[in-house]
Amino acid sequence: MDAPRPYAGDARVFDPRAEIGAFLRTRRARLRPEEVGLPVYGRYRRVPGLRREELAQLAGVSVAYLTRLEQGRGQNVSAEVLGALSRALRLTDAEHEHLTRLAKCHRTNRRTTPPPHEERVRPALREMLMSLDGLPAYVTGWRSDLLAWNRTATALFGDWDRLPPRDRNWARLLFLRPGSRSLFKDWETQAATTVSTLRLHAGCRPDDPRLLSLVDELTAGSDDFRRFWSQHDIEENHHGTTRLHHPLVGELTLSFETLQLPDGSDQTLTIHHAQRPSPAWENLRLLTSWGTAAPTPIPHP
Repeated sequence: MDAPRPYAGDARVFDPRAEIGAFLRTRRARLRPEEVGLPVYGRYRRVPGLRREELAQLAGVSVAYLTRLEQGRGQNVSAEVLGALSRALRLTDAEHEHLTRLAKCHRTNRRTTPPPHEERVRPALREMLMSLDGLPAYVTGWRSDLLAWNRTATALFGDWDRLPPRDRNWARLLFLRPGSRSLFKDWETQAATTVSTLRLHAGCRPDDPRLLSLVDELTAGSDDFRRFWSQHDIEENHHGTTRLHHPLVGELTLSFETLQLPDGSDQTLTIHHAQRPSPAWENLRLLTSWGTAAPTPIPHP
């Protein structure tokens, strides 16, 4: 009864109202009453985690109001209510932002502004990527498409130029090419972050047919994607480390920074780097010197 519902109805479109309900139900399911200071009555509970009545009590809202909200019938949810729900559910900053964004999208109805079919990268940004020689760098769009990259990224992750344009996509590479598991030692983290990014944008882009088609394709083709998608987890990893097992130079641990571009495009720039001096830095220099003459083989199914 409380199972997450990624889509609303049979129209195969995202509905921010349904997304709000599914997100709240999955957040309730991960908390137990004793974790939030509530007594536990009875040995058997029909739902995992918090009951709807318990969340309403913690957040200071009526059960009827919370029921309407979880059923996609909540109108004009205030920032105060969203804040109370976030505190009661112990949401992270990223999760609170996601919930607020879904509520805002529901109010503004973004279906009135169709998204562009193709994402474009500014010429100046492409030039900057080329100038970052020695640092793997690439631009990703809201559909997880790889839009632009430099030659060091090619040497590190694979010759993306060899792929058909529709396959230059992080989600397709991670979930539909099982060989990617041999490249990423932290594949689960990489995959979870990619799914989280797709969900963040899907909730506010219910009119994007390419994004919906991508989710359908991944849902049909990958058990792992279905597992991640059903969890409704929201993670924003703007910086951290990536651990790779590179087929040419072996183990690599690289730091990365992911920056939101300030032009309203919802594109991000990711740059990887290694501490110097270190084995990873030496191996990255080696890959850069080889460049596209010896690109990383793209893992195949």
